[in-house]
Amino acid sequence: MTTILLPLEVLTFGSFGLLGQGTGRPDRSPARTEWSAVDLASARADLTEEFAGADAVVHLAWAFQPTHDPATTWRTNVLGSIRVFEAVAAAKVPALVHASVGAYSPGPKEHTVDESWPTHGWPDAAYCREKAYLERALDTFERDHPVVRVVRMRPAFLFKRESASEQRRIFGGRFLPGRLARPELLPFLPDIPGLRVQALHTDDAARAHVLAVHSEVRGAFNLAGEPPVDAELLGELLGARPVRLPRTAARSAIAAAWGLHLLPASPHLFDAVLRLPLMDCTRARTELGWYPEHTATEVLEEFLHGMQQGAGAVTEPMRGRKVG
Repeated sequence: MTTILLPLEVLTFGSFGLLGQGTGRPDRSPARTEWSAVDLASARADLTEEFAGADAVVHLAWAFQPTHDPATTWRTNVLGSIRVFEAVAAAKVPALVHASVGAYSPGPKEHTVDESWPTHGWPDAAYCREKAYLERALDTFERDHPVVRVVRMRPAFLFKRESASEQRRIFGGRFLPGRLARPELLPFLPDIPGLRVQALHTDDAARAHVLAVHSEVRGAFNLAGEPPVDAELLGELLGARPVRLPRTAARSAIAAAWGLHLLPASPHLFDAVLRLPLMDCTRARTELGWYPEHTATEVLEEFLHGMQQGAGAVTEPMRGRKVG
């Protein structure tokens, strides 16, 4: 079976790796793996030949930055994804598995929602806007290409030890010291109203994608670990006391740092995170036979240890950095 991944940065399975924009070739090649570098943002990118003979395409490629230039991320994330969809159809690939993180419209934090919850995203955040647009593009794709089995994976925020250095740079910037994850340096932790999210280990996400590739399921699947993550849980992990901080104060600080290019994560994304609903994963359990092997607590403990140690992986985006 030939499974094409775009790219092989977070999920590690399959027999063919196709790299998206700016990833560079990895230093290693797992067994039965071939690499092909393609710039998805380029209008000249033609993936049809790359996809020829594939049994499935798992589309994971995404550019988070530059957050100050949404036109650039749109070219990679939206136009590049549409090129992937079109090539899947042209190459007559039987199955397309697409990662759709953060596409849900604002929803509850007190209870969970299933896959029928609207996917219009938070319009002020480029990341969510792009994910929501692709949901509509996939609606059209499924209508026009009913023979292609389309699966939309909607995982919670993904973490693992090896992603620590990359995620620290993506969200906190290159100058955020990893040692801040040490309990002795955090006497208190901001407790922001609405900041309650879900987390998932990438190994658990990978298993769900494998199950989707090898089954005949269609449609969307929520993927998340338990329990939900809030200031109380993070305070226990870090040995820090939660201190209530108004949303407006937190957002103002983030907006100022982002405006000065000191923080990559935008205040718009902060707004979106506060509004993302908690997801119900019943369908993944009943139709995929999937369940997370790691609790959210275990995931965050592993990730925080990775931050403290400057952990990374062999591919350039995930390469570890010295902890400052």
